[in-house]
Amino acid sequence: MNIIALGTKPPLPPGKGGGEGDLKFAVKISPSSYPSPVGRRNPNAGVLGVNFILLGALSIFLFISLSAWGIDVVDDSGQVVKLQKPAKRIISLAPYLTEILYAAGAGSALIGTVNYSDYPQAALQIPRVGNYDSFDAERIVALKPDLIVAWQSGNPTVQVERLRNLGLTIYLGEPRVFEDVPRNLERLGKLAGTSRSAQQAAAAFRQRYTRLQRRYANRPTVSVFYEIWNQPLMTLNGQHLVSRMIQLCGGRNVFAELTSLASMIDIEAVLKADPEVIIAGGMNQHSPEWLEDWRRYPSLSATKGNNLFFIPPDLMERNGPRILDGAEQVCQDLEKARSRRVLFQKH
Repeated sequence: MNIIALGTKPPLPPGKGGGEGDLKFAVKISPSSYPSPVGRRNPNAGVLGVNFILLGALSIFLFISLSAWGIDVVDDSGQVVKLQKPAKRIISLAPYLTEILYAAGAGSALIGTVNYSDYPQAALQIPRVGNYDSFDAERIVALKPDLIVAWQSGNPTVQVERLRNLGLTIYLGEPRVFEDVPRNLERLGKLAGTSRSAQQAAAAFRQRYTRLQRRYANRPTVSVFYEIWNQPLMTLNGQHLVSRMIQLCGGRNVFAELTSLASMIDIEAVLKADPEVIIAGGMNQHSPEWLEDWRRYPSLSATKGNNLFFIPPDLMERNGPRILDGAEQVCQDLEKARSRRVLFQKH
C-alpha cells in the first residue's frame, strides 16, 4: 500500500520580451557627438568609443558569470539544489513526484521511477528502479541521472544519503500544505528548464484552490475520520495534506492532534471520537469491503447518518496536482453529510 507517512524562464520569441527581436541597445547621443564636418575633429569620439568597449566587456562578463552560476532552487527540506544546466536525465522516487514532474512539463526527461508510478499513462513506460521504500541504488547510478527527485518522509533516508554521497544531485519534496504543490511545480520546472509549463500548471492549481476556498468557506463544521487502512487501523494527523483537505471543505479531522504523521489507533478511539463522517482510502479504485464494517456500530454518528464514503487513495494520498480532485470529492461528501444532518434533525 502506498501510505504517505508522513530556471530561469526560457527565452521568449522575438518581440515578446525575449529573443533576437528584443536585443536592442538604446544609446543616447548628444549633438556634440554627431559626426563633425570634414576637417574638424570630434573631441568626444574617443570617449564614446571607450564607453562601447566597456559596455561590451561588461556584457561578456555578465554572460560568463550567469553561465557559471547555473540554476539553483531551495527544496522542501531547506537544502539548496544547484545545477549547471537544466536537468535532462531525471529519476523520481515517488509516484506523486512523478505526477508533479509531468505536470511541470518535465516528463520527457524522466529516465527512471518507482513502482506504482502510473499517472499519467505515459509514466507506465518509464523504467523502474524499485519501490519508494526500497530502491536499487546501483541501477540508479547506472542510469547516470543529473537530478534525483526524492520523497523526504517516504524514501529511506540512509539510501537517499548514499546517493548524495556518490555525488548525485538530490531534490527533496515534502508537500504539507496546498501551496507546497505549486511551489514544487515551479521549482522542478526551473531545474528541468520547463518553467513556462510549470508556471502555467502552478497558476491553474492556485486558481482552482482559491475557488474551492471561496465556495466552502464558513460551511458548518463536520467531524471526519480518515481511514488509511483497517488492519492495522490507521489514520493521519493534522500535519498531513489530507487533513488540510478536510479543513478546506469545512471539516475537522478528529485525530488531528496525534503526534505522528501516520498512526495506528484502535476501534475504541474511533467510537469515542464519534465522527459524523468516515472516509476510507484503501489500495485501489474500488471501495474496500472493510468500510462497511462500521455498520456493526449503529450508534456511531457516521453509521447513523449513512456517511461512509470512499475516495480513491491516489486522489487523497499523492501530494501532487490531483490532490484537488480528491479535495472536491471530500467537499461534496461533507455537503451530503450536512444535508443528511438536516433531514435527520427534522425526523
